[in-house]
Amino acid sequence: MSINIALDGPSGAGKSTIAKAIAAKFGYIYVDTGALYRTVALYMLRNGVDVSDAEQVSAKLDGLSVKLAYSDGTQRVLLNGEDVSDLIRTPEISMGASAVSAVPEVRKFLFDTQKTIAAENNIIMDGRDIGTVVLPDAQVKIFLTASAEERARRRFAELSEKGDPSTYEEVLADIIQRDHNDSHRETAPLKKADDAVEVDSTELSLEQVVEKISDIITEKTAVKKSQRELIPLRPVEKGKPIKFKVKVFYRLVRWFLTGVYKVWYNTKFVGKENCPKDGGNIFVSNHRSYADPVLVSLPVVVPCSFMAKEELFQGNVLFKWLISYLGAFPVQRGKGDSSAIDRSIEELNKGRNLLIFPEGTRSKDGTVGKIRSGAALIGIVAQTPVIPCAICFKNKLRFRRKIIVAYGKPIIPADIGAIDTSPKSIKILRTKISEEINRLVDENVNKL
Repeated sequence: MSINIALDGPSGAGKSTIAKAIAAKFGYIYVDTGALYRTVALYMLRNGVDVSDAEQVSAKLDGLSVKLAYSDGTQRVLLNGEDVSDLIRTPEISMGASAVSAVPEVRKFLFDTQKTIAAENNIIMDGRDIGTVVLPDAQVKIFLTASAEERARRRFAELSEKGDPSTYEEVLADIIQRDHNDSHRETAPLKKADDAVEVDSTELSLEQVVEKISDIITEKTAVKKSQRELIPLRPVEKGKPIKFKVKVFYRLVRWFLTGVYKVWYNTKFVGKENCPKDGGNIFVSNHRSYADPVLVSLPVVVPCSFMAKEELFQGNVLFKWLISYLGAFPVQRGKGDSSAIDRSIEELNKGRNLLIFPEGTRSKDGTVGKIRSGAALIGIVAQTPVIPCAICFKNKLRFRRKIIVAYGKPIIPADIGAIDTSPKSIKILRTKISEEINRLVDENVNKL
């Protein structure tokens, strides 16, 4: 598996210079995506195309060929076979690149080239949306930035050495304008990826920036290398019976609480037919309140175990016994608690169901937050049905507040291609879980 490093940041932050130094240090291929867009801009301007007119730009792509070539470790950019590497570094081309990069057809035109290089080589790729769009699964994501004034000073010095007559004020204005264009465009705007490490180079020398980013890469890739061996699948044993006393106690509690919740909260359950009658299944739901574990579990015939933050097991002894008896087990939130996977599989193999709230935290307004990968990973390891759920109510829970708890059709990991614990498979199942929970919320929130 190739190692991909995404280096994003605003214009003039020094991405190209830093990326080249990093590539040379680690022996990776440097992919200058900015050069690709600059080359498209050069072609359009040569042919009299208005780069701000998306239709004109799109219509002219048929006659364009952009390729990257490498000679003695140096990247060269070819426009229809012509080496234009030294012709695409002017302010005019810079502004043109900002304009054409906002055209979806241009991004699609260059997308395959970038993805193919990344899949086949260890690379460092720089641009505006590498970590968010082009290489969202990159092992290392860096967001390199600096103040507009410092970036203008560096670019002015670079242009002056080449004999360019641009003034510092013109370069600064160009930097500010391009920052605005890049961050406000509709297609793939400049944005720091959620998992990117930000490096501010305003007060750092080139050597210091290279050293800092090198340390980040070494740390990140070392972790990835140690995790490269996939976690083995452990399909759960379906149909294992629950202990009789547990089953009886659960039925009594379930019967009682169903009545209480229907009266007190005016609760309605939708899609109960999608809840399997046996155990060994995983229920995943959005998270609205402390009552959620009970709300989701009420229509489920077989008892559910659920994860709870470790702090809840460190207080009152009676409370600890009660939540443990009801199926809760502790996890260390935010610390990558690998034992949670083992305990989850153990609970499923006991014949119980497993309830997970993959957002991690409760939503106050009902908006579904980012779905984390843990539920998808456990679902793949267990190779068992994953049932999406949605808890819908307005504002806060209170007496006679109408609640709708909806259940979607079971998701079978293998049926959607989630066949191993690779990042690709985890992303497939995580995305499906997110889509289904959001769909259930959207379908039922208007019924309240």
